[in-house]
Amino acid sequence: MEKLKKKYSFLINLLISSSNQRLILFFLLGLVLIGFGIFFYKNGGLSSGDKVEVLNSSTEGGNDSLEIVVEIAGAVEKPGVYKLPNDSRIDDLLIISGGVSVNADRIWMEKYINRAAKLIDGQKVFIPDISKQINNESANNNVGIKLDQGTFGSQTSGLININTSTLSELDKLPGIGPVYGQSIIEHRPYSTSEELVSKGAISKSVYEKIKNLISVF
Repeated sequence: MEKLKKKYSFLINLLISSSNQRLILFFLLGLVLIGFGIFFYKNGGLSSGDKVEVLNSSTEGGNDSLEIVVEIAGAVEKPGVYKLPNDSRIDDLLIISGGVSVNADRIWMEKYINRAAKLIDGQKVFIPDISKQINNESANNNVGIKLDQGTFGSQTSGLININTSTLSELDKLPGIGPVYGQSIIEHRPYSTSEELVSKGAISKSVYEKIKNLISVF
């Protein structure tokens, strides 16, 4: 028995020594981790006194963009200026204005009013009154307008309809050649004659020359 103890005493001491070394190693590793945690908490983490602010993405006045202001005039029951949601269509404006009146030119509307078109802020929609057109035609029947280029009376009102006139008819207007004439046709329809300029069909200076010679219905 004594011989066995002497024989294996070296191995026993080695195991005990290795176990102590592992314990010391684990202890040191634990101290390092604890130290790292304390350092992170003080320098990088949030303390109990820190405040987190959540910013609202919407700003004051943001609701302004949710509405548009548009006008409707002519042959409707309640013409005027209205505030509508910014995704409104022409049909929504017609509904809120009471719909078209009995004298509305429905044939013209079918051709040139797109009820599904989206409204934009500041837009004006005009619905022609057929009774006024008839009165104008009676007063100006067979009357032409004398221009430098010649006389034309293709429309009984004496005015060139920029929504329906042909290129050759538009070409007779002062300052309107084939290029401007084609541009006018491509930018149709028009609710008012001023839209010739706002839509970029012609220049302001050319519009001043023809504004008293044209109509939209």
